[in-house]
Amino acid sequence: MTCALKNSENMPPPAPLNMRTQDLHKAPPCRVSKPVGDRPFIWRMALFIPALLGTGFLMYGIYGWLEGAGMTGLEWALLMMIGATFVWVTLSVSTVGIAIAGLLARETSETRTSAQVEPLDVALLVPIYNEVPWDVFGNAAAMLDDLANRSAVHRYSLFALSDTRDDEIAAQEELAFAQLRETAPFPVYYRRRPQNTDKKVGNLLDWVTGWGADYEAMLVLDADSLMSGRAIERLASELSTDPDAGLIQSFPMLIGAETLFARLQQFSNVAYGWLLAEGLALWSRSEGNYWGHNAIIRTRAFASSAGLPHLTSGGRDDLILSHDFVEAGLLRRAGWRVRFLPRVSGSFEETPGTLIDYALRDRRWCRGNLQHLRLLGTRGLHPVSRFHMFHGAVSYLLSPAWFILLVIWALLGKSADTNVIRYFNEANPLFPDWPPAMSQIDSAVFLVIMYAMLLTPKIAAATIIAATPAATRIFGGHRAFLSAFAVEVALSIAYAPVMMIQQTKAVLRATFTRSEPWSPQRRDATGYPLLALAKFHWVETLVGLLLTMGLLAGLISLWLVPIAASLLCAVPLSALSSLKVANTARGGLAMNNPQTLREPAIVGRARIERARVKAVLMPQVAAE
Repeated sequence: MTCALKNSENMPPPAPLNMRTQDLHKAPPCRVSKPVGDRPFIWRMALFIPALLGTGFLMYGIYGWLEGAGMTGLEWALLMMIGATFVWVTLSVSTVGIAIAGLLARETSETRTSAQVEPLDVALLVPIYNEVPWDVFGNAAAMLDDLANRSAVHRYSLFALSDTRDDEIAAQEELAFAQLRETAPFPVYYRRRPQNTDKKVGNLLDWVTGWGADYEAMLVLDADSLMSGRAIERLASELSTDPDAGLIQSFPMLIGAETLFARLQQFSNVAYGWLLAEGLALWSRSEGNYWGHNAIIRTRAFASSAGLPHLTSGGRDDLILSHDFVEAGLLRRAGWRVRFLPRVSGSFEETPGTLIDYALRDRRWCRGNLQHLRLLGTRGLHPVSRFHMFHGAVSYLLSPAWFILLVIWALLGKSADTNVIRYFNEANPLFPDWPPAMSQIDSAVFLVIMYAMLLTPKIAAATIIAATPAATRIFGGHRAFLSAFAVEVALSIAYAPVMMIQQTKAVLRATFTRSEPWSPQRRDATGYPLLALAKFHWVETLVGLLLTMGLLAGLISLWLVPIAASLLCAVPLSALSSLKVANTARGGLAMNNPQTLREPAIVGRARIERARVKAVLMPQVAAE
């Protein structure tokens, strides 16, 4: 039986919907929609003005420190690099400030409407590429069962859209699909493309143009996505009652964290992410962003306004890789609202289990985000949509910027005539010998402010949790929460220089190479052999060794000791990242949080369904 015939049996009757490729050089007609909330301008001013003022004051203070002895070329470069990097730190602080102000004022980005919820036909889309079939279909079974238990208002169908290239995995997918179709309370379909043209973008395009006309909305999931029935219903109802909404994004929480590095990410996501998400939702309003999954999209809006062209320049024809940001911008360009609802609970995704797996995923994301710089000139984009794309690129460019800043700071430590540290004296080598314009007390306060700004988002979120008895209880109590907070901060500081080098390498790879190998995310979270660790982290180790030699020779400021130590220990830190802490570690090292202390019901259900599908599937696969 041919693949095409199999697909026709496993899919509903065709319902083609034309999807127009957008012209990035010409803005289309824009439908008029009322913005979400009545004060987006005020929140945006509250974001950018303090950030710019804070950066300006910082640069003025550093200039006052440096110019006392006369500004050198390196010192001017240092000042400019500090301004270029620190403004993004202050934007994070401003986002937290907005969130706190919104909480105090009981302001929310979520609007309440009395409009009648009209039932929608919603397609749950699960793109697959060489994934573990029992994980994908186990999650799907759990979501459909949870929807059925809620007596869903809307009508749902689930589509497993396979781009799998491995025939053995594809055979497992078909068996898992057949098993799910027999028991699922909603229609379930499966399609495997003969060729994975244009990757995920092409996969979704194929569905829209083949079957999209029968569905008013599509809820896009990733292979590791998991959503409760309540969360899915909430997104569908929000879209139903907001005729101007083209896309509504939920805030996925991290699950499945068993290793030290995964727990680090999960604790950060649960403990701090909510506050940044609240701030983002308040200032973005109708100009939100899209993260590629766990979001509901109005199908006809997407088809009419978000078709992506290839990028052509210099004889190159490039697929738009990080398509989600661009699709959100194009939807808003056409006049559709793009909303972010951080308070929709029950939206989950998994996270890489080791430092290496995280860095490998980051390489792909880096290439796609840097590509956005080529799209900033797209005609008709809303300024906030342009900012989202620019911010995505800058989030990776900051790493080489910090690295350059580190090099400049190290070079400033050496005096050309005495070959000693310029700002340190032998009598007190642990404290800078600042110029007279800045006293020792002032300089100490200045450094404390700098470090405090970097940690402000975490400190603010942790303070709110620690001051709220109900919040600390779900983290296991004050002592458990504060010890986990301390471990997370310490580990984040330790891993930050290593990630700085890895992201710098990713930027260089994206700049000087054409493509990035793609493979499914490893979900078994196993460690790597020592040789593999050494090969992967040799650059960090070399830079750490050079910094350490400079410190021992008295050529580099002692303030760089933590960075040198982290880079020198990149290999053992990477090995530590795969340490299994789930069900074994105690105290702060486990970094327990509400997701680990009280497993969400849908997560437990998915775990059971995964095991059931695997138990049914594996004997059949072995028998063939």
